[in-house]
Formats: sequence, C-alpha cells, structure tokens
Amino acid sequence: MTTTAIVAENLQKRFGAVKAVQGISFAVPTGTVLGLLGANGAGKTTVVRMLTTVLKPDAGAGVVNGFDVVREAQAVRSSIGLAGQYAAVDENLTGRENIVLVGRLNHLSRADASQRAVHLLAQFGLTDAGDRPARTYSGGMRRRLDLAAALVTHPPVLFLDEPTTGLDPASRLDLWGVIEELVADGTTVLLTTQYLEEADRLADNIVVLDQGLVVAEGTPTELKARLGDTVIELEFADAASAAAAATVLDAQTEASTIVRVVMTDGPATLRDALNRLAAAGITAQHVALRQPTLDDVFLTLTTGAAA
Repeated sequence: MTTTAIVAENLQKRFGAVKAVQGISFAVPTGTVLGLLGANGAGKTTVVRMLTTVLKPDAGAGVVNGFDVVREAQAVRSSIGLAGQYAAVDENLTGRENIVLVGRLNHLSRADASQRAVHLLAQFGLTDAGDRPARTYSGGMRRRLDLAAALVTHPPVLFLDEPTTGLDPASRLDLWGVIEELVADGTTVLLTTQYLEEADRLADNIVVLDQGLVVAEGTPTELKARLGDTVIELEFADAASAAAAATVLDAQTEASTIVRVVMTDGPATLRDALNRLAAAGITAQHVALRQPTLDDVFLTLTTGAAA
C-alpha cells in the first residue's frame, strides 16, 4: 500500500469549447478523507470520473493505489469503490441480491459473495430489510445499500460523489457515521459534497474548485482561519435595504435580507460597518457575531453556490 493513495497532477478535461478542468493537482494520503468542494460546473464530478477511469484526461496524470488511471485502468477499477450521486441499485432485486450480484460481477464465488452480503447488510443496518425488494427501501436505505455494494471487494480507496444528496438529516448523520468507521479502518475516501458541514465533519483536507481550477486547499480549520476570527451578519427589513447595505459595505448578501461581513481586524470592522451604514441612512434590524464556517470560505472563494 502506498503512503499516498490518490494523486492528481495537472489533470485537464474539456468538452468542446468548455474547459471543465484546467490543470488540477492534489494528493490524498492513505487512510484520510479529501473533501472536493465547488459550485455546479466547477469540475468536481469530472475529476472523479477521470480518477475512476470513466473519463480519459486530455492532459495530466492520475494515480490511484499506485496505478496510472490511463495505462492501468483495469487495475484502478479493481482497487476502488465508487458511489455516485444517485443510488445505483436494481429496484427489482432484494438488498441481498444486489450485493451478491456486484460480488459475482467482481469475480467472487457465490459463497464469498453471499458471505459479504451478510456482513455488509449488518454493517449498514439493513439485515432486517435484506430480503425485501430495493424498491421498498427509503432514500436513506437505498444510499446505504449503494455504499455497501461499493464495498463488496474491500476496496482500499472509495470515491463518494455527493453520497448524501436528498437524504433527510437523520439518514445523513447515519451515513456520516458509516464513512467515519470506514476511514478508521484504513479506507481512503475522496468525497464531493454539496453539504459544507459534511466536509467540515468528515474531511481531513479540502480542495476548493472554481471554474475548473483549484482556488484553495487546506484543512477545514486552516481555510476558516484565512477569513479572520469573526463574521458579522446584519439583517435588514427587506431585500432592497440589504442590497443597499451590501453595496455600501462591499459585502455579500445571504437569504436576500442578510449581509455577511468578514472581520479582519476585530471590533474596528464592526464599528466601521455600522458607521458607514449610518452615514448612508441604513439601519440594520439585527446584528450577530459568529465564528467563520466553510460556507463563508466557499462564498468568499467561489463564484457560485455550493453544489
């Protein structure tokens, strides 16, 4: 096992005139989680598809488990698990049959595939539902089944492309717990997500993409520290007042009536903001101070909303 499980070196991909990925590089140490964040169209899924051999890079290189994603594509595919944005299960098969089928397609004997099904159904809390058709499963159960199927061959590297999309908060928390258990056992995970709190909880390191480029990289703590110690949120009576305040403060609006200002020099930033608003005849209804979050990092570094 290499000490670095995933390496991307100057990966590039274009679709016609669109440069989807414009030279992305990063490395993922074995047994850690990399969170890949970016707005719609930032290049996250394209990067995952290149590293999992679904797409061939136009330039650059990718290495997974020591195997080149172009020259040794079959070896890469044999050593990874992949769960995409939508649960890829056969709704007419039972949960058990879905897992056994994946095992057989990966050349496990029927006995070994059946044994893996028993283990994975138990690991993902699906034993009682294992012999029911997957069409009777809830969304959260289908996502767990999809992840279980991706683990049939004990892959050392797991690619999760927005694994909790569409799940309710309780199901999302359950799946986070499963991912944390896998990483504790040594699995390396590359995670794309539209939930920034998910990256904050699960990722050891984060790469932020914008328009096919890496715009920031670091631990969640490091990225949040780049913004300063405190964020000011000012709420206004209506969207027009908030927009006017955002113009005066050269800041960003959130939820139409809230303006966000990052404090870089302590209380002086708050005093200056309130003085500038008073001079413009604008009054905030509520003012709150809080610690920076990954949402703040994302909004500061990218040109779109999280997705």
